[in-house]
This record gives sequence, structure tokens and C-alpha cells, in this order.
Amino acid sequence: MARIAHLSDIHFGANDPKIVSATEAWLTERQPDLVIISGDFTQRAKVEQFKQASVWLNRLRGAGHRVLSVPGNHDIPLYDVFRRFGAPLDRYKRYIDNDLCPWFEDDEVAIQGLNTARSLTIKDGRINHDQMRMLRERFADVRPEKTRILVTHHPLFAMPIGKGGELSEAVGQHDDAVKAVCEAGIHIALAGHFHRTYAEAADRMVANAGGALVIQAGTATSTRLRNAEPQSFNWLHVRHHNEIELQVVVWDGASFQRGHHVEYRRANMMWTAREMADAPVPGKAVAEKGAAG
Repeated sequence: MARIAHLSDIHFGANDPKIVSATEAWLTERQPDLVIISGDFTQRAKVEQFKQASVWLNRLRGAGHRVLSVPGNHDIPLYDVFRRFGAPLDRYKRYIDNDLCPWFEDDEVAIQGLNTARSLTIKDGRINHDQMRMLRERFADVRPEKTRILVTHHPLFAMPIGKGGELSEAVGQHDDAVKAVCEAGIHIALAGHFHRTYAEAADRMVANAGGALVIQAGTATSTRLRNAEPQSFNWLHVRHHNEIELQVVVWDGASFQRGHHVEYRRANMMWTAREMADAPVPGKAVAEKGAAG
């Protein structure tokens, strides 16, 4: 079984230091097999914000954590036009990771990170055809029993982003990207960006989407909250590519507590969900489940 902590939208420059410290303490106590961070390390891609993020990452690595990360749209300078279009992710590569599309593989999982952040858009994401080709090629030789995981900052599909049922924009090149994900045999698609937790079967979000389970993370440490959802991150137990536990770890104002805990199983080409016994504490935010739940 692979134990994965999935954090997103750290936003140094608009974050709570107390919550940052609490994430470290929680991870050090649980010792996941891998920490995944799906973008937006900074608020405005400033040097000082990247330095703070780098110090935090170095502390995680110094505590023995393996980390896989991808950049987010906030990791590209917004107001520095020269840098935005001339060297958009140079600071990310200097302070966070030189590899914008990192790969991780062990005996149980194979994980591909893809950079969806682009200079030409302020907030939306995009996957290009070179990345789609890499996705197919890297998973081509992965043994079928391994769980295949894709990590992006922007979700591949249009996501519910408000209480009224409104949907976000899907990533650019959406149809081709979904086709590449299907051909790569992705089992789990992890993303962030919208500061809200969500889980749904991909084929219930868009036609011909394959068998992936789409899992969104909220913001782990940002003070800029949306829909009154508190800071949180995801704790995954990947037992098999057809059997995944998702627990949302939620900030209650003083510490991180166990929130919504759901077991997802896939059989006969369909994902079903079962609530686990340790239900969330009443009054605290939980993961929103779509039709998969």
C-alpha cells in the first residue's frame, strides 16, 4: 500500500505560518511514502516568497520526506511582464524544482507530474501535445498492476466551483488531453487550483474519459479561502488501482483533524464510494463528493 499526502495551493506570501508549521508536524508524525504538492507555492512568484517555499521544502526533505511537485499559475509572475513572458518559471526551477514534469516510480505506483501553468493565461491551464506524448510514453512500460497517477495544478475537467453549480473552464487542448490520459491508463488524477476538495469518477464528468478517479485538494495553508472551506489536504491510501482510501485532513483553527473519509472501489468499470467509520467531526468542512460518492 502506498501512503500519499497530497497538498496544494500553499501560497507563500498569503499564508498562515502557524498552519505551515502544522503541516510539517502532521507529515512528520505520519511519515507518508510520498508528499505530492500540486502547485501554487507562492502568491505572486516573488523571490522572497520562493525562498520561504524553498526553506519549507528543505525542512520536509530534511525530515525524510520524498516530494513530487508541479508549478501553478501563481508561480508565474503576474505584473513583471518581462519575466512573465521571457522566463516565466525560472524562479520556480531555481528554488523549487528544475524538473517541471517530474516522474516517480516504486514497486506500487507510477506518478507523472505535468506543468499546466502558462504565461498567456492569468489563471487557466493548458497541456500541450509534447506533454501528451510524454504521458503516453512514460506509462507505456509501467507494469499493469501498478497504480498510475497523474498530478497537475489545473484539473483536466470543468469542475464545480460554487454553490450554484457553475463550472470552471477545462484545461486547454481538453479533448486531446483526456484522450492521452485514457491511453496512458491513468487511475488517479490529482489537482488543486480551486481551493476546494472534490472527488468524482472522470467518466461521470465528461464522455469517454476513461477509468480515472479525479481528486481535488483544497488549499493547505493559504489565508485566501473560497466557499468558506477551511484549509485542508488529502491523505491517500492506495491499496490497488481499483481500491483507494481518501481522507481529507482539515484545519479546525488550532490543528489538523481527520475529516471526510471515503473508500473508493472500482468494479465493472464503475467507481463506488463507501463512508468509513471515522466520520468527520460535526461542523467541520468535509470533502465534497460528486456522483461517485
